[in-house]
Amino acid sequence: MTHDKLWRAVYKELAEMLPAHAINTWFEPISPIALSEKELVLEVPNQFFYEWIESHYKHNLVSALSKTPANDVSFKFIVSAKETDISKNIDPQPKQKKPNSLFAPLLNNNYSFEKFIEGSNNQFAKNAAISVAGDLGKSSFNPLIVYGGVGLGKTHLIHSIGNAVLKENPSANVVLATSEKFTLDFVNSLRKNKTVEFAKQYRSADVLLIDDIQFFRGKEQTQEQFFHTFNELYQAGKQIVLTADRYPAEMQGLQDRLLSRFQSGLVVDIQPPDFEMRVAILMEKAEQNGVDLSYDIFEFIATHIKSNVRDLEGTIIRILARSSLMNQEIDRNLVRDVVKERAGKTIAGDLTVEDVVRRVSDVSNVPEKEIVGKSRKMEIAEARQISMYLCRNIIGTSLNNIGVYFGGRDHTTVMHAVKTIDKKQEKIERIGKMVHTLKQEMSLTIA
Repeated sequence: MTHDKLWRAVYKELAEMLPAHAINTWFEPISPIALSEKELVLEVPNQFFYEWIESHYKHNLVSALSKTPANDVSFKFIVSAKETDISKNIDPQPKQKKPNSLFAPLLNNNYSFEKFIEGSNNQFAKNAAISVAGDLGKSSFNPLIVYGGVGLGKTHLIHSIGNAVLKENPSANVVLATSEKFTLDFVNSLRKNKTVEFAKQYRSADVLLIDDIQFFRGKEQTQEQFFHTFNELYQAGKQIVLTADRYPAEMQGLQDRLLSRFQSGLVVDIQPPDFEMRVAILMEKAEQNGVDLSYDIFEFIATHIKSNVRDLEGTIIRILARSSLMNQEIDRNLVRDVVKERAGKTIAGDLTVEDVVRRVSDVSNVPEKEIVGKSRKMEIAEARQISMYLCRNIIGTSLNNIGVYFGGRDHTTVMHAVKTIDKKQEKIERIGKMVHTLKQEMSLTIA
């Protein structure tokens, strides 16, 4: 038996033991290399991959091998010899010896404009970043400052700029650093009497990318050094891209002359993703990780995880990890448990009246604008009463606030709707099932 045939046999056995996504994530990338009398040699992409399989799936591999004709053969892993160091992957001139540097940039090759999911919340920022990458230092977008909350994609964008520049011009000198790294490099240069080298490294950049400039606040000497670096690059027509957690003018503790420079270019913001954007992000992340989920589960997660892109992506990873570690298929119960863990007991409280109306509209096929409108048609009035009932009983909205949202109705009208649905769900099976389903979806049956 050849190593390829043996691995196919092992793979088949593993596919019967483990969930499909675990197979796709951890075993599909493995390549059989050789087979001796005692060992099947398998190549894995990197050291982390090897350690994960050793700690989580070793017993599965042993079991799968024991069920093949070569049941007395063990296995051995080797880590791929292919280059995995990101910094080496982007080395613009690998054959030339570059000067020694403590400040070499590390771009993440996984961040690109193609992988940046675009929506109304970030479209302007993405287009500005693409424009900068294609026309370095020559547009009025210099500096370009992208600001917004944690986990919304600012870092993704500046890495995308660096990767796009190097793809188009491999010899370009792209310098990337966080504000903390810039500060640490400066402190180390002072300690080792290498301030000239420090200045040269940063001021020789064709593109300077600095992440999280808000951390320059209160560091006077670092701000002084960055001010001179900024000026030299700007006057030389080099591109500068910065990210921050808020609009520059709102950052206290930064020198006025720095703030003035920051606002001389283009300042763009990234907002939290809306519902549709959150669903798109979840679908993309699930596809990247080989996780096959139904659309209603994506909607379920997007309804309760609202803060930022990082939390959405982390939820998918958490679902995958729990399924792999617990050897459990991904179903609605597993997803519900993960969302409860990540959102805590604030899940139901995170729902809004708008969320309730949207979901009732989906189930009843009555448009949202009709539900909150004036029509008294039976099917519309019924959807409206169900929405009011759920707003009151699931998210605890006050009678007055419910009335205001539903076209300025009086609180007694809302109270009547709540009592009506309370009675109807007991007497009318169709309404009872609809209310029960909606309550389960929106409350996650929290006990």
